[in-house]
Amino acid sequence: MDLTKSQMTTAACPASAEHVIEDIVLRHSSRGMNILQQYLAPDYCRKAADDILKLKRGSVLLTTGFFVAGYAETDGPLGTVSVAQALKNLGFTPVIVTDEICRDLFEPEDLSVEYVELSSGADTYEQLLDRYDPVCLISIERCGRNLNQEYANMRGISITAQTASIDTMFDLARSRHILTIGIGDGGNEIGMGNVKDIISEKLELNPCTVPVDDLIIATVSNWGAYGLAAYLSILANVYILPAYQVIASYLNRIVALGCVDGVLKKPQPTVDGFSAAVEEEILDALNSYVSNVLHAQQEL
Repeated sequence: MDLTKSQMTTAACPASAEHVIEDIVLRHSSRGMNILQQYLAPDYCRKAADDILKLKRGSVLLTTGFFVAGYAETDGPLGTVSVAQALKNLGFTPVIVTDEICRDLFEPEDLSVEYVELSSGADTYEQLLDRYDPVCLISIERCGRNLNQEYANMRGISITAQTASIDTMFDLARSRHILTIGIGDGGNEIGMGNVKDIISEKLELNPCTVPVDDLIIATVSNWGAYGLAAYLSILANVYILPAYQVIASYLNRIVALGCVDGVLKKPQPTVDGFSAAVEEEILDALNSYVSNVLHAQQEL
């Protein structure tokens, strides 16, 4: 999609509707993300979108892929595709960086993918940063190392042997002053290092220690990614948030490839134990809000 100059102009949300998106993506919270919300800026999702839109148009490296019962879980890929496609429409060049567990999930969506070995070290990630010279890194539901230097799932079970250390790339990017964004829903994802002490105290979990410039929390990480895409739509004044039907179709495709619900550990078209009806509720609420705001902006 070619965007006109007017479409690329950053626009403000109505003051009376502030933080609606953050509230939507935190609906049905049961794992403490609503507790963390009070320790973040109220417009944390909008800030991440605004920071992206201030960047020069260039490569953006996105990562996802969480090992569950031998497969990638359904939380993460959906949000990653949504944000990647939104970035493409805004003139960026998205590249997915992941490991073998996500093989063939993204190429059919016309997205470039870099696969890293489980044993890859800092040199691999330095080379990726050198090759793509990214303006931003975004993690969506990707496990990061905890206080014990392990990668662990929400049950506290180590998945270190099945997880490439892609969080190393985020540390390297921050040392190069590249914008980093993390999206998570449980405390063990890249970016939760921003609130690791609060997670340890309030949620009594062993948190990821890897920080980012902008942290987005949500009940489901995919929802946080949709929230980011929603704000990109509003601030750039162009509709780039997918409808539920698009997400449902993609979800069915990746489940056919083996992806599993991360809570139920079954290859079925659900995410984190939430039904399709709840996923539809969240996307419909976001799309309705974005549509109303964009319509109001066009009337100004």
